[in-house]
Amino acid sequence: MQDRRDDGTSPFAEELERLLRKRGLSWRRLSDLIGYTPSWLSKIKHGAPPSAELARKCDQVLEAEGQLIALAAATGGPVRLAQLPAAAATFVGRDAQLAELIRILASTGAPGVPQAIAIDGPPGAGKTALALRVAHAVVEHYSDGQLYVDLRGYSPDGRPRIVDEVLEEFLTALGVQMDVIPAALEARAKLYRSVLADRRVLVVLDNAAGSHDLSPLVPASSTCGVVVTSRKRITGIELRGDNRVTLGPMAEEESITLLRKVIGAERAAAEPDAVRALAGRCGHLPLALRIAAERVATHPHHSVSLLVEELATEDERLDGLSTDDSVAVKTVFSWSYRDLSPDVARMFRLIGLHTGSHFRTGAAAALADQPMTQARRILDRLTAVHLLEGLGNDRYRMHDLLRVYAAELAATEEPVAERTLASRRMVDWYLHNVYAANHALAPQRHDPVLEKSEFGVDIVDFDYDSALEWCEIEMSNIVMATRIAYELGEYVSCWKLPAGSFNYLLLRKRWSLWVASHEVGVEGARSAKDPYGESWVLNNLAIAYREVRRVEEAKQTFEKALAIRMEIGDKVGQGWTLTGVGFVGFDQSQFDVAAQHFAHALELFREVGDRHGEGIALANLGAAHSALHEFDRAVPTLEEALDLFGDLEDRYGEGYTLVKLGDTYSELKQPTEALDVFQRALELRREVGDRWGEGETLQKRGLLLKDIGQHDDAAECLRAAVAIFDELGDPRAADLKELLAEVSSS
Repeated sequence: MQDRRDDGTSPFAEELERLLRKRGLSWRRLSDLIGYTPSWLSKIKHGAPPSAELARKCDQVLEAEGQLIALAAATGGPVRLAQLPAAAATFVGRDAQLAELIRILASTGAPGVPQAIAIDGPPGAGKTALALRVAHAVVEHYSDGQLYVDLRGYSPDGRPRIVDEVLEEFLTALGVQMDVIPAALEARAKLYRSVLADRRVLVVLDNAAGSHDLSPLVPASSTCGVVVTSRKRITGIELRGDNRVTLGPMAEEESITLLRKVIGAERAAAEPDAVRALAGRCGHLPLALRIAAERVATHPHHSVSLLVEELATEDERLDGLSTDDSVAVKTVFSWSYRDLSPDVARMFRLIGLHTGSHFRTGAAAALADQPMTQARRILDRLTAVHLLEGLGNDRYRMHDLLRVYAAELAATEEPVAERTLASRRMVDWYLHNVYAANHALAPQRHDPVLEKSEFGVDIVDFDYDSALEWCEIEMSNIVMATRIAYELGEYVSCWKLPAGSFNYLLLRKRWSLWVASHEVGVEGARSAKDPYGESWVLNNLAIAYREVRRVEEAKQTFEKALAIRMEIGDKVGQGWTLTGVGFVGFDQSQFDVAAQHFAHALELFREVGDRHGEGIALANLGAAHSALHEFDRAVPTLEEALDLFGDLEDRYGEGYTLVKLGDTYSELKQPTEALDVFQRALELRREVGDRWGEGETLQKRGLLLKDIGQHDDAAECLRAAVAIFDELGDPRAADLKELLAEVSSS
């Protein structure tokens, strides 16, 4: 890690100075572009540590692709990573592979290429155990620590880990603050590579489905190492032939050695034939061997022979799984499961109903209808007997094969009514917690009414930061819960889960999750015969369609929502949907149609006394007048909106309106007034943390500067806007890149 120099400067300041020289910019000009005072930047120039926000803005304006953010994280002091799970204490065998893989990782890769190894083989063969053994053996070679993730490439629900979520977790661990981590995958990958450029970090990517998910997670530094495990041969990343290992069942003597380590040498020596038979019953697969050995060790007063007979009986009782390797594994699972106490066994099988990548104690407590403290005790018991894995931060996961087995048990041992009730409690837990989190993110925004939980689920007391973090981690589980709610016939929960996630989705622009959850939610509301809910979710879905430029779909969806809201007399809803239809009119350059819709929305908002809606309608109506060159109507309407938002102390509304006023002054050929208004809007939008709004304002300002011939300044604004839109995954970025190239060449 890099620290402050003896002469008072810092690596961050040096890189910033280099980039400014490259761009032909002064520190004072940088001050104008990022909105920080020259005196403050002078402190940074002379070695003061930059804030994460300052680093982010400098990085965007100077197109540093994450390098300045990485250096800012570095100046905060060394971050020693230690994410590796503990290696198996009973690891035996695989000696030749172990030695060779350690040798490879202990050497240095070619320039720009990390040392990488891949371990493949069938489920239960011990790929993770070998990977962790190798990783722990070389920790001293990677002085900045280790990153680890289970990618769940073969999870029972068919939904592996989302790569951009993994990158966020890695970046946070590397010391990058959450509020400067980009949302777009490519931007996150660039930042990740920048942060790791000068570090010695080992990255373990466990349980990968294929190479297409790996590329963003692989560093581009010869000082880093990568370990990948998968059920199939990995291609697509830089690997020599001897960097690959394929595992099968262990040799018989290795299996016996593993069992002997757990159950004790003396006990194993007393019954060698029984130990050998136990190894055979386990198919010589490490996963089965470890669970079986733990079962034997917990019954020291029973002979090994007797326990092997029990296992043989269990083997005869069970049907095989779909692959030969899984037969022995399932038999051992069943044998160990039947040794659990009733409450622990029940929790185990109910967890099989949760198909997400991970779960929290709260979700498990809801499934089993247990208090949090009791649920945590049970989860710790399952972890102790290797039927569950703890992830830290109150989260857990199951091995894919164990999850399949738990789901089978739930289907056979839990009555349908009990399974349904457990899943309903879990859905309710996600519903009430996502509502609580989203209220913390935007308390001024109205949500559909949520009735008190009939189950009394535990609800987290969120602040803004914890709410955002919870939603980032749990949003994929929210989509899962939405689907489960629909399958259960819990149609109200089905539409309220996505509706209650809107604040987060609007903030983070997670298009795929937004559309996926709301499309299911629409079907849920229709099945519930709830037109109010259907129109609400349709309106949210139309916003997403419009944002990703599916304009015709957006228009049709808004129109469906509007028809329903008119039929049920929802005037507030009508106002907001008319606003959406007006936006589509703008997209299609039908400004007169847009003006009519905004004017109608204004009437409705005034009728019901919704002053926030009134201000938004005024701002949009003013913009429509401007687009129609009715400037004598546009300026007074926009100023009325500004006054209203000022009375409400609504800083978001003020920034929103100022941009439209700046557009109007631009059309009136009053660039000085327009630039002043855009600057005020930029300050407000930065103040309230409106990242998309900041990008829009920079875009507008850049276009005006281009029109008046200030090409260098225009390029800087457009470059910063592109960075933000890229970060948010917004399609506007592609358009602006072409314009930026044109301006830069002028």
